[in-house]
Amino acid sequence: MSQTSVEQENKTSWMIILAGLIVVLALVAYYLLADKGMVVRLAALLGGFAIALVIAAVSADGKRFVAYAKESVSEVKKVVWPTRKESTQMTLIVFAFVVVMALFLWLADKLIEWVVFSIFLGWK
Repeated sequence: MSQTSVEQENKTSWMIILAGLIVVLALVAYYLLADKGMVVRLAALLGGFAIALVIAAVSADGKRFVAYAKESVSEVKKVVWPTRKESTQMTLIVFAFVVVMALFLWLADKLIEWVVFSIFLGWK
């Protein structure tokens, strides 16, 4: 590893740790401001989260995450979603298959029960 790579990694680690500490401080402030109004408490909490988010987004890991999120959004836009009719048809096919399998398993269970208890053991 080069010296600049190690320095960048250490800088990123400290930025993430700082963001985590700010989140913890925002939570502590939210509970310490219990006697203040809800607006002040929420402002402290959301303000702390926003500052931590900005610090995390400026780090190298944060920049990679933002790039990943943008690529994910562009990929989701390429997906061809099924129509309502297609979704309904597939749902009905699944339900029908479940009913058929339930009947098959019930019949198999009763057949095995009859073979074991009536024929082999002679209980009925």
